[in-house]
Amino acid sequence: MEFIFEYGLFLAQAVTVVAAILIVALGLVALGMKQKPEHEGHIEILNLNEKYKLVNELIQHVVTDEEMLKVDHKAQKKADKQKAKEAKKAAKKSGDETKDTGRKRLYVLAFDGDIKASATENLREEISAVLPQIRAGDEILLKLESPGGMVHSYGLAASQLQRIADAKVPLTIAVDKVAASGGYMMACVGNTIIAAPFAVIGSIGVLAQIPNFNRFLKKHDIDIELLTAGEYKRTLTMLGENTEKGRKKFIEELEETHGLFKDFVGENRPDLDVAKVSTGEVWYGRKAIEVGLIDELQTSDAFVQARLKDQDVYEVKFVHKKTWQEKMGMAAEGAMEKAFMKIWQRVQNPREY
Repeated sequence: MEFIFEYGLFLAQAVTVVAAILIVALGLVALGMKQKPEHEGHIEILNLNEKYKLVNELIQHVVTDEEMLKVDHKAQKKADKQKAKEAKKAAKKSGDETKDTGRKRLYVLAFDGDIKASATENLREEISAVLPQIRAGDEILLKLESPGGMVHSYGLAASQLQRIADAKVPLTIAVDKVAASGGYMMACVGNTIIAAPFAVIGSIGVLAQIPNFNRFLKKHDIDIELLTAGEYKRTLTMLGENTEKGRKKFIEELEETHGLFKDFVGENRPDLDVAKVSTGEVWYGRKAIEVGLIDELQTSDAFVQARLKDQDVYEVKFVHKKTWQEKMGMAAEGAMEKAFMKIWQRVQNPREY
């Protein structure tokens, strides 16, 4: 009996210590986030031509005979020298030797979307960095992955891509896994949409679900006071008693949002039969191309590899500078976000192998 008492006392002390540590850690996280200026970070640029060139050279050193390797290097050096000579000749012929006659550029951006479209801030910075560097013939590729989320958040993300369209810069959207709902809203801004054969595309619809605890509260004699100014300030609530009038208005708002979504898709993809694909359904890439949701079956990797020979390809990424307090907070938030996203993706697309 004494052992059980001592064990219980030890357990209570341990729980108290752990709780105290958690409180201190959360306080430090909150303090760090409060002191950190918003949007602090920097742009990182990776030359993909150089990256894959180094990879190829490494493989060649392993699999190619040393003498043959020397011959290949000599031939490549000669070819590079000839290219430089031709470029200089073309500049001289045009009458402006200072004119940039180099290869066209492809800028590669990435958007990994969550429900709040949190990556929009990074996308904004990346587009702002790239657009002033664009020359005639340059392109942008956005590797997009998103099952959708909040209407206003993805509306802003799509508006950021619209900046590229307004600048008349060719924009290709690549979907390797999923671009559904708000994700497809972003995708349709592109001049061209490519997708992997089994990428999930579509879900042009609007979803809202709200739990209601009113009957439970009434059963336990708990009253809820909901005071509003404006007839439709609150249509449906979680705690108050919902009415048919409020429910009808809420559905009207959903239909209005769906209408705006369909109009947006139709404006950006005028050849698409919007009525046919705006049922909230999703299509895999092989079927999505048949109904006109995408333009080509291709992965982002294949797209990039095909352009390395004739274009300079740069991966552009905006990286936030994080304090250690933020890293702790984001680790906990990330675990919760992943769990919620798994549930969300299952709702969006319950089919799986």
